[in-house]
Amino acid sequence: MNWDETGPDTDQRLVDSGADGEDQAVDAALRPKDLDEFVGQEKVREQLDLVLKAARARGATADHVLLSGAPGLGKTTLSMIIAAEMNAPIRITSGPAIQHAGDLAAILSSLQEGEVLFLDEIHRMSRPAEEMLYMAMEDFRVDVIVGKGPGATAIPLELPPFTLVGATTRAGLLPPPLRDRFGFTGHMEFYEPAELERVIHRSARLLDLEIDVEGAAEIAGRSRGTPRIANRLLRRVRDYAQVKADGVINREIAAAALKVYEVDARGLDRLDRAVLGALLKLFGGGPVGLSTLAVAVGEERETVEEVAEPFLVREGLLARTPRGRVATPAAWAHLGLVPPRQGNGGSGQQGLFGT
Repeated sequence: MNWDETGPDTDQRLVDSGADGEDQAVDAALRPKDLDEFVGQEKVREQLDLVLKAARARGATADHVLLSGAPGLGKTTLSMIIAAEMNAPIRITSGPAIQHAGDLAAILSSLQEGEVLFLDEIHRMSRPAEEMLYMAMEDFRVDVIVGKGPGATAIPLELPPFTLVGATTRAGLLPPPLRDRFGFTGHMEFYEPAELERVIHRSARLLDLEIDVEGAAEIAGRSRGTPRIANRLLRRVRDYAQVKADGVINREIAAAALKVYEVDARGLDRLDRAVLGALLKLFGGGPVGLSTLAVAVGEERETVEEVAEPFLVREGLLARTPRGRVATPAAWAHLGLVPPRQGNGGSGQQGLFGT
């Protein structure tokens, strides 16, 4: 089961940065084909099932759907399931690929009746294209501008009814007029370890792998609540088990494999630990500015902010404050370090957390 999204992926760095054509083929094979196969996201699944069944009963095109949530949680997979459930073709594109209204008009004008248009990272679409999309979603027509200046003419173009499935990792960046035009909005939550274990067992069956309960639990606990990462870690553990063992995955084999790929017991990888290590060892736990922290670990500011920081904050290892980034007591404990005492050259972060 794979929840791979198109467009930018902040998790590409995780253990599988060399994902090649073979891995992509495996990804496609692991995707669930209908809502019954889809693991997790119970509320979204139940609500979406009602929307699709009602549309089929009416013989109508399904309402436009907006899916939000972190990368790897299943937005692309759900869009494909929507098309399959509606027995309709699907066309996939992304917001960054639509930089002009003409780009969007070309896509919309070639859609078939009932077709599903999946628009990933919809919040990154250009403003002119976004404004054209308003009318297309509501009235199923667009105005194509021909010519320039005073002689420009708007030619109305009727569109067949279609279903737009928009996906975003940053729902707050969507303007209200666009967000309000979606008939159904679903927010994808991070997965619980028990749900990830189900994902891993299903993927192992499809890959013809032998894995026991404890092995699946070990991988699930290091998967950052994300099915895509769980599947990638499973493939890397599979490689280790085939080369270093008898191919059977248990807790010991999984732990040894993930140690090789620098994924620790909480799911932190090399970059995560580098950020925490710099914050604790060089800056006494903070506060420290993001740019300074990025320079200390030799990464771009955007990489630290968008790739490492969200998971560290979610794990309670790092906090954002008006004065800068601050390590929590849990960060010191995770790296096995002792916080400096107040007044001994520390930066004062202990006062923020009462230690």
